[in-house]
Amino acid sequence: MMSKQIIVLNKLTKSYGKYRGITNLSFSVNEGEIFGFIGPNGAGKSTTIRTLMGLIRPTDGNASIFGLDCQTKASEIAKDLGYLPSEDSYYESMKVRELLQYTADLYGKDCTLKMNELAQRLNLDLNRRISDLSLGNRKKVGIVSALMTSPKLVIMDEPTSGLDPLIQQAFYEILKEENSRGTTIFLSSHVLGEVQKLCDRAAILKEGKLISIQSIKELRESGYKKVSLTSREKISHEFFNLPGIANYTENAAKTTVSFMYNGNIKVIIDKIQQLPLEDVLLEEPSLEEIFLHYYE
Repeated sequence: MMSKQIIVLNKLTKSYGKYRGITNLSFSVNEGEIFGFIGPNGAGKSTTIRTLMGLIRPTDGNASIFGLDCQTKASEIAKDLGYLPSEDSYYESMKVRELLQYTADLYGKDCTLKMNELAQRLNLDLNRRISDLSLGNRKKVGIVSALMTSPKLVIMDEPTSGLDPLIQQAFYEILKEENSRGTTIFLSSHVLGEVQKLCDRAAILKEGKLISIQSIKELRESGYKKVSLTSREKISHEFFNLPGIANYTENAAKTTVSFMYNGNIKVIIDKIQQLPLEDVLLEEPSLEEIFLHYYE
């Protein structure tokens, strides 16, 4: 049985003239998955999310959430959607509890129990004034606000920026629990370890364009090997001029080199055996190193 598509982008484009926007983005997010939206800062992640939220109008193409058009049905979509923007904008004079209650009232829901539970797990003081909060605590307010209404879909833009490592771990656990209850999560991040911990699939964005959509499992099993070599003699770059070699680096003396290799392992081993080696290391690359290859 095919999965139900919760988010669908169809050639979504937002042009800012000479400034980069997004170009022809087409992909979908299935019900019940944690979907990563990855790219370096400035790749177009926030522009995409703001267009999905109906906050800015696309130049071309369209997008839908729950089968409803993101531009014409934004208020209807919002009823079942939790949203955490990358940058907050709050009523500074309110206390945290007042602001969150205001959010609950907008949704017409009693969120008291869940609000208190999330605040406790994230170590958020509900009696503090918004204007007194640090960046990390302001982020916690956004997380509680996005999750406490138990939405069907949560869209989060760089959710962990400003959070300390212990709170990040608590946040990951909360997201996994929400997902296990059926919540679909769309998570934008430039922190690759975060994506690796949480996501089922990821779309990779570069300069406003989609360059790949893969499952995290596929990325991990991409066939790449990380090769690190130390030789008694200088290693010529041309010596490893083979198909499937990427991210080649060398030290100043050219006696230590490392690279990623995606090809016939026998070919690379035959090459390595020709060198007067002091040390050799073949290992699985980290997810971050695999992504860096996409950004090259």
